[in-house]
Amino acid sequence: MKIVTIVGARPQFIKASVVSAALRGKCGEILVHTGQHYDANMSDVFFQQLDLPAPAYHLNVGSGTHARQTGEILMRTEEVLLKEKPDKVMVYGDTNSTLAGALAASKLHIPVAHVEAGLRSHNRRMPEEQNRILTDHISTQLFCPTLTAVEQLAAEGIRGGVAMTGDVMLDTVTHYLKKARQMPGFQKIYTDNGVQPKAYYLATLHRAETTDGGEAVMHEIFSAFEALDCPVVFPVHPRTRPLAQQVIAGQAFHNIRLIEPVGYFDMLLLTSGARGVLTDSGGLQKEAYFMETPCVTLRSETEWLETLEGGWNVLAAMDRDDILQKVRRPAPDPAALARRPFGDGRAAEKIAGLLVSRELEEGRGRSKG
Repeated sequence: MKIVTIVGARPQFIKASVVSAALRGKCGEILVHTGQHYDANMSDVFFQQLDLPAPAYHLNVGSGTHARQTGEILMRTEEVLLKEKPDKVMVYGDTNSTLAGALAASKLHIPVAHVEAGLRSHNRRMPEEQNRILTDHISTQLFCPTLTAVEQLAAEGIRGGVAMTGDVMLDTVTHYLKKARQMPGFQKIYTDNGVQPKAYYLATLHRAETTDGGEAVMHEIFSAFEALDCPVVFPVHPRTRPLAQQVIAGQAFHNIRLIEPVGYFDMLLLTSGARGVLTDSGGLQKEAYFMETPCVTLRSETEWLETLEGGWNVLAAMDRDDILQKVRRPAPDPAALARRPFGDGRAAEKIAGLLVSRELEEGRGRSKG
């Protein structure tokens, strides 16, 4: 059995690390890096830290408009699939790499397995929402992180090939946070930024809804950060960097510490050590939940409804007063975590088993025919 796995962005490298480890010895896996994230701090460092094998193919797509980037990935992925002729293609999440990889496989009649299937924000203006819906509807195996995701697929008429596996991000946080804390000098990420655990906030901003708002939106967010009672450590995404630097230049923002993107281990340490997280990211709000760090998500909706229970995650408008009100909310309810809606931390093992067992079933069906 041969599987081609397509990744292209930071969250996908992280998820693939545990699934690829679970697949070793069970089948042959060929890793394709689309190059959607091409900054070394957003890409190369993750392969080094997470023991991911070097990609067999690097498509070097880089940035561009959604249409251009998706089209380039689609064309270049098709060339790889025609050459490799895999039994299955596996994609992760909701990026342009996800949709383009799934489309390339589907048009060549190669079964598609989608990790993190069934998520919905119910905001069709989000490129990620478009990508995840279309990918789900052309996939043959759909690995859902929660029961909510399973129910969503059923509501859309998708029932075959659906499995509730739990969330692979819980696997990665459980495994790699322990590893990060055992590394010599792990406290360096705090001292380098002049902060102490539980005496700073962690912020990330990168979605188009945030950056497309221009200086006015970023200034509103930064004004809230400035008013917080301890420093805000802000690893700046390459997409956000020019705007953030433009807004902060010449302004009296002394509470915001812009830093370069950090590796996965350092990001885990920063998240677990923060008093709170402020983000527009889908993945970070969930990682904060796993690490019991209160989160404010700067969006009007979330695909991770489970994180809202007990007040561990709340939604906020990109408005100074609303952000400050949400940060200063009452402490979250620890009892809400006991339900464990994201599974037991063994999602990668379950996904690997289902991939192989499904292939065996299909192989027996072909031999009988």
